[in-house]
Amino acid sequence: MPAAAIAIVLIAAAAHAVWNTVSKYKRGDTVVFVWAYSAASALLFVPIGIVVMVVGNDTLSGHLAIGAVVSAVLHVAYSLSLQAGYDASELGVVYPVARGIGPVLTMVAAIVLLGEHLTAAAVIGALVVVAGIMVGTGNPFGGNKNQPARGVAWGMTTGIAIASYTLWDSYCVTTLHLSPFTYYAATMLLEALILTPGALRRRSEIAPVLRDNTAPIATIAVLSPIAYILVLVAMQHAPVALVAPLRESSIVIGSLLAWRLFGESHLPRRIVGAAVVLTGIAAISF
Repeated sequence: MPAAAIAIVLIAAAAHAVWNTVSKYKRGDTVVFVWAYSAASALLFVPIGIVVMVVGNDTLSGHLAIGAVVSAVLHVAYSLSLQAGYDASELGVVYPVARGIGPVLTMVAAIVLLGEHLTAAAVIGALVVVAGIMVGTGNPFGGNKNQPARGVAWGMTTGIAIASYTLWDSYCVTTLHLSPFTYYAATMLLEALILTPGALRRRSEIAPVLRDNTAPIATIAVLSPIAYILVLVAMQHAPVALVAPLRESSIVIGSLLAWRLFGESHLPRRIVGAAVVLTGIAAISF
């Protein structure tokens, strides 16, 4: 895997970890919060996407429309399944399962369905990255977990959604040759539109959420699209079967930030998990 692609994915992972950490400061209704930063992202990036389209002599096409519609539906399904999991169980149950199973499913599907060919070292490295993620986040059934079985079920559902949108987006930017920036700008616009009816049903919550979450919404609106656009760019230069697990190294970064900012425990385990992830990244790079 090219060193430049690895660097791009790791930068994306760091941005992903930061915006997920910022989201923990959220106050108020979750659906309205997600809609707010999705709409803000669309307002920021759709005009830039239009400029990129004009400068790059791209045109609106059926491929772009279909690709963005399917991607938006899959991303919304991911967001809703993730939130349903958090409502049913603890973050420490849902998150590691979703982020662990997602890249594994992506890797298997990329090899079987997309015909990607990987070296043995790359496959081992990808699996080591996933193992490091699981080490860093801990045992979802351990400790004083709330409804672990339901959390694992929702985590698996979320992981399937992650694998689905990752594979579809890879197909769109590699096989259909859609511009990552224009493609994801269109996807963000459609995501915001899909979430708008749910936000309007909670219209009384909109003003308080915007007032109490101005900084988190602005931060996520910028960093979340940048993180994923970088991933789409990396997919154009490296197999999605390797990009997917590398992207999930954000979990280790996020867990270290959670320890530092929120006083979460198990620092030694988090450090060991980070070391395992780095070992896997080294294997992939060779």
